[in-house]
Amino acid sequence: MLDFIYYPVSWILWFWHRVFGFAFGADNGLTWALAVVFLVFTLRVLLYKPFVKQVRTTKQMQELQPQIKELQKKYKNDRQKMAVEMQKLQKDHGFNPVMGCLPILAQVPVFLGLFHVLRSFNRTGTGIGQLGMSAYDNAHTPNYVFSATDVQSFLTARIFGAPISAFITSPMSQLEAFADYGGVPSKLSIALVSIPLMVIAGLATHFNARASVQRQTPEAAANPQAAMMNKLALWVFPLGVLVGGPFLPIAILLYWVSNNIWTYGQQHLVFGRMAKEEEEKKQAKLELRAQNAPKPGAKPVSTKKKQTAVDAAESTDNESADAPPSTNGTAKPATGKASGQRRPGGQRRPGTRGRANQKRRR
Repeated sequence: MLDFIYYPVSWILWFWHRVFGFAFGADNGLTWALAVVFLVFTLRVLLYKPFVKQVRTTKQMQELQPQIKELQKKYKNDRQKMAVEMQKLQKDHGFNPVMGCLPILAQVPVFLGLFHVLRSFNRTGTGIGQLGMSAYDNAHTPNYVFSATDVQSFLTARIFGAPISAFITSPMSQLEAFADYGGVPSKLSIALVSIPLMVIAGLATHFNARASVQRQTPEAAANPQAAMMNKLALWVFPLGVLVGGPFLPIAILLYWVSNNIWTYGQQHLVFGRMAKEEEEKKQAKLELRAQNAPKPGAKPVSTKKKQTAVDAAESTDNESADAPPSTNGTAKPATGKASGQRRPGGQRRPGTRGRANQKRRR
């Protein structure tokens, strides 16, 4: 049913097993462990651009929170209108909330595909999704792109005495499938490998969530939905790893640890680049402001004074054009009460100034 997921996952795992098999041997537990780890890295490289888009979308969503709250308050009684305005806001800012969930959604089928492929190396169980094969039939039946020889190699591989497909709660009927390929492992050996991986995976999940929460704006963190998701990411998800760890194969725990390690490094890289971009934008604005500023020692020019001088000059030109020409062809200067005199700055002197002076002299 989900072969379109199982086969690609199998091909990537098969490729890395061949690569590390040349260095450490095909049956070495380190070879299979590194194959799982680099399967995770390969998929995360393919999801790098969507991850960057997710980070930018999350940041943009935080910046739009004030406008979103205004729309919710304005159209709280009209959900249809609010939905239309929200879509308009998202379109105006090029904001797509689906991109914020795409990397997480893309990892879900990968996790399920890897879980199924790894479990299919040992099909002796009788639970849900198990085939109930005998140990001989299981060891001589191919597993997707892996041949029967590869299945036997996987059963033989050990990490500190524990098969990477075993888990703490494995029934003895499944553990007996390893009898001819390295011997039946003990529950203690499986627990000694699984429990440290569970703890590391839980702590890595918590610290990744904490790094994301610390980068949120105060407005975004105050949102009730965001606050609830932060609590889930900080405490519930890490606790889920510890609770579900005994039911997960060692290879899945390796997947979880390596995925969190990659996420931590990738977050540091992406957020560092985004901070550098913002710093460059601020620096460009400061340089532009410095270029527009007056040079040292130069007197700042007031645009208001410039405009006043221009208006005065235009007023002078208009009055000169409206003045009547004299009879002998020469223009008669305007004097007295009607016209007055002009000051050097272009302002008109009052026409009654001469009479006032004469009165003072008398």
